Amino acid sequence: MAKFTKMAYKSADEMIFGTTKKPVKYGRDFELGGGMVYPEIVNHPRPGSEETKKSLMREYEKMTQESMERAVTLGFPGLQVELEHVWQMTKNPDWGGDIAGQTVRQQEDMYQKYGIKSAVRATIADNRKPEEENIRDCRNLELALATFESSAKNKADNLSMESVGGKEISDHSIARGDIRGTLFGIGVLGSRDMEFMWKQIVDIANKHGATPGGDTNCAQANVAMFMAGGMLDKSVSHVFAAVTRAIGAARTLTAYEMGAKGPTKDCAYEDPIIKAIAGIPIATEGKTCACAHADLQGNLIMAVTDLWSNEAVEYHDMFFGTTAGCFVEILGYDVALMNSAIALGKEKDLQEMMVYSDMYRDPHTYVVAPAQAYEIGKEIVANNTDYYSRARAGAICAAKLILGDEKMRLSNYEKEDLQRILRELESFPDKEADFIDQCAAIYKKSVPGFNLGNYGL
Repeated sequence: MAKFTKMAYKSADEMIFGTTKKPVKYGRDFELGGGMVYPEIVNHPRPGSEETKKSLMREYEKMTQESMERAVTLGFPGLQVELEHVWQMTKNPDWGGDIAGQTVRQQEDMYQKYGIKSAVRATIADNRKPEEENIRDCRNLELALATFESSAKNKADNLSMESVGGKEISDHSIARGDIRGTLFGIGVLGSRDMEFMWKQIVDIANKHGATPGGDTNCAQANVAMFMAGGMLDKSVSHVFAAVTRAIGAARTLTAYEMGAKGPTKDCAYEDPIIKAIAGIPIATEGKTCACAHADLQGNLIMAVTDLWSNEAVEYHDMFFGTTAGCFVEILGYDVALMNSAIALGKEKDLQEMMVYSDMYRDPHTYVVAPAQAYEIGKEIVANNTDYYSRARAGAICAAKLILGDEKMRLSNYEKEDLQRILRELESFPDKEADFIDQCAAIYKKSVPGFNLGNYGL
């Protein structure tokens, strides 16, 4: 495990869409971070299509073909297709593997005919249940690892995951506005689970010549983000969700310390922080994921992206073609604008417009803008002695940044909650072992099924 001890960039000003310190090449002449942004389409099968392997493979065949054909029709230079597994594709490892192989063959055919660059990301489902089973020794773990194997054997170019370690604690804590439990569940337990999972994922990828891609705190920080929601939602304070995102960044970083190369997962809104630290290509989603959820990060989250995604769209007919083709077109034209800005030397101008269109829309958006993402990353790296210390430092930094910017307008409730969160974060023990002991005593009583053994503790 190689811990990050310095930032990949000298300043946030160096960060830009389409370019990274560590470009990644795979697939059919596909390169990320080498000077161009590419679209990534995530199609979702219709309910009922997953009843048999044959029907699900046919569904994916149609979605992929229509996506690739639209990209060729409109003259887009390349496209990544993400196979974000429905649970049946991981429960049955041969399903996931065969769909990956089918998708690669379709792309290879289009590459040979039309020269379109392409790649396949297989995102294996994490069906483990931390509150019910030993997540380091269970059938769901065996199936996930077997599906990584089958996908890699069938030539999936990139292997990724949305891991769930610590979710039993973070779900309990986020719903209660409990920053202690959120730091514990995501920063401490989630990071340890990622270390466990990503050692195995990287080994499998390396064995079969696949690229170990990335992870996301979708199962935790995104829960806080969705509960905070937009201007009408009050289930969780927006500042709580913003601080949780910084904790999520410290946790997600673990995959890249274990050997993941990127691109990161699109639903990891912490990815600008990851890019600042690790210098790897990132995938992001914003306005183009409106089909899946409302998103306050809209344009801003494109500011340093390398792979622009739609989250996931269910496969259906539209007036012209299907959702598979429609969202490729939307993504492709967004990407064409970014690449044109690069070609014209106007990329910093476009980036500035992206950032300022949304930066003060919400504190959660604010913390992933390049300048703030960089500062949070610096604190994570400066305190990278253990998982707890770096996650706590990132959270404190996020809270202080929000409080310190008078342009970030907060309601009295939001400001008071942020001050409360900061006080609590600063009051926690300095030593990780003391924090773990403190949390173990609290959450063993309040969270049914919680077991420290799931995390090697």
